[in-house]
Amino acid sequence: MRVRLLGGVIAAATAAVVAAGCSGSGTAPPAAGPLSAPPPAPSPSAAAPISPEHNQADVMFAQGMIPHHVQAIAMSSQASSRAASPEVKDLAARIARAQAPEIEQMHQMLDTWGAPRPQPGSTAMPGMPGHGMPSMPMGDMSMPGMMSDAQMQQLAAQSGAAFDRMFLQMMIEHHTGAVQMAQMEQAQGLNPQAKELAGAIWAAQQQEITEMQTLLSRV
Repeated sequence: MRVRLLGGVIAAATAAVVAAGCSGSGTAPPAAGPLSAPPPAPSPSAAAPISPEHNQADVMFAQGMIPHHVQAIAMSSQASSRAASPEVKDLAARIARAQAPEIEQMHQMLDTWGAPRPQPGSTAMPGMPGHGMPSMPMGDMSMPGMMSDAQMQQLAAQSGAAFDRMFLQMMIEHHTGAVQMAQMEQAQGLNPQAKELAGAIWAAQQQEITEMQTLLSRV
């Protein structure tokens, strides 16, 4: 699948599922790895103006998580016509519904902070401060869990039970990467709404990883 064609699929999928926003918890993560237990489920908060308070970790979280979510929506949009399992179809629809409003929320954050939105087709993120890497421009560091163009092509060529298995395997890896990014924001970010969103992503996607591991044993 060409990157240009994938961009069209992503844009259409995102537009179709944009709905109500989401929120999260500001609880700081434990020192354990990305698959440690998530913080408690967040309570919804009103759509308040984005706080201008932020640091570089907040900017890089939003700039990295937006294309990460966009790819998850592109993967999920294929399930309605290619998946065999009703449970996989339901899961994919829930992923798309949850992540589209999160993309919009992160766009609003970047706009408020005067930071650039990531370019369509971005598959990399800046180096995060405090991890032995200098700050570097988008494109210098692969985002954890992102699928390659070849992997996206492989998924698009599958159908039925083969699609279910590949989708679950890829999405588990994808979600694991998002959990790592969310933990990093919780540990290093400054903006309260960005940290809250990171908590929501961490909790929801860790729960979905467990659900997908169970489904993978049955498909």
